[in-house]
Amino acid sequence: MRLHWHRRDLRATDNAGLAPASADDPVVPLFVFDRDVLDHAGPPRIAFLLDALDSLRSWYRERDGDLVVAHGDPREVVPEVAREYDADVVTWGKDYSGLARERDAAVRQALDAVDVAREAVQNAVCHEPGEITTNGGDPYSVFTYFGNKWLDREKDDPYDPPAADALAAVDGDPLPTVSELGFDEPEADVPEAGTERARQLLADFLEEDVYRYDERRDYPADGCTSRLSPHLKFGTIGIREVYEGTEDARSRVEPGSDREASVEEFQSQLAWREFYTQVLFANPNVVTENYKEYEHEIEWDYDEAHLQAWKDGETGYPIVDAGMRQLRAEAYMHNRVRMIVASFLTKDLLIDWRHGYDWFREKLVDHDTANDNGGWQWAASTGTDAQPYFRVFNPMTQGERYDPDAEYITEYVPELRGTDPEIIHGWHEASLTQRRNAAPDYPDPIVDHSERREEAISMFERARGDD
Repeated sequence: MRLHWHRRDLRATDNAGLAPASADDPVVPLFVFDRDVLDHAGPPRIAFLLDALDSLRSWYRERDGDLVVAHGDPREVVPEVAREYDADVVTWGKDYSGLARERDAAVRQALDAVDVAREAVQNAVCHEPGEITTNGGDPYSVFTYFGNKWLDREKDDPYDPPAADALAAVDGDPLPTVSELGFDEPEADVPEAGTERARQLLADFLEEDVYRYDERRDYPADGCTSRLSPHLKFGTIGIREVYEGTEDARSRVEPGSDREASVEEFQSQLAWREFYTQVLFANPNVVTENYKEYEHEIEWDYDEAHLQAWKDGETGYPIVDAGMRQLRAEAYMHNRVRMIVASFLTKDLLIDWRHGYDWFREKLVDHDTANDNGGWQWAASTGTDAQPYFRVFNPMTQGERYDPDAEYITEYVPELRGTDPEIIHGWHEASLTQRRNAAPDYPDPIVDHSERREEAISMFERARGDD
């Protein structure tokens, strides 16, 4: 008997831990609600997780199996369930954060103590940390070199799901509710989870949008993104299956064409996920500390009123406010807008990136420790391969460039509907009278971008010891 401990692989297909199961060596699937993990979650992710587990449990039940659900410390629960079902081996998908690695080491020791074998399999990435390194064997700190190697490396094929006769006959317990896990119901409209939904999103994206991804991915009103991020976070679809789908899409177009280049650009975004995974693996302290060292401490300026205005989407900078309101409404934000709002918090409001990271962790359905931390530290000029400190996003220019007709802005900022896009994009320069006439309910800018840009540059120069 085998026991497979599901974590970030809430699927049956393309699951290396389930693939060895057979009628002679059936598998018992397990999920453990671990309080140490739940303490870092937010309501949207909990809601998505429960929906994903319900979908996975249905898959097993349709084949006369079930999902065993347990609560508690995995180092106690996993050996206990293994003994209950007389399992001689436990499998799980590798995870790469410091918390996950400490947990897994403790579970390995607990299983050794009861003489149960264990095997950690590769389920979350195509290439594990340590597979793609510099010539000296060190982790890359610059994405370009890592990305080129990642794109050139051969990828494994997806795994087939286990056959029905490879599933052990078990009785699973009911899934808890969001409130039973100690969380409020999410204020956002959380997207549907499950492998069937993930596959539909992938198929829809690969039908046409992937071929214009390179050109249109930065325009939030276009919707030219896959929306697969929460599914990759929770593993309701496998990365090998997604990559295989992109290769199939590439095979349908002329080599060397713009359409092929667009597919490769999407593949490079998959590589970014794995780049940040290896950064986190090599530097687990980046979750709370700057990756990049400065000679002096950065003099962040914490202003509670400014932070709250940013969270509420009330900064008076339309593209920033649209993004923050999308986050509240959908537990999601377009990637270009994520960069804009992160730059605004750290460079215009001069607030420590950790406050923004914590807010994203609470509100995003697709929050991923490695990816989000990498993105925040990139924007704050404290991370690996980061935005140079002297390059500060102009939120008005960004809005005008990537949302020229203010379609995205007015979708999430109703106070500006019916307002001329030129006024929206020039809101910071409009007179008080112009603002009141155009959109009396929309706030004035809470800071002056030009002034704050100079302050941000000076702040980083002091940290560098340049003055």
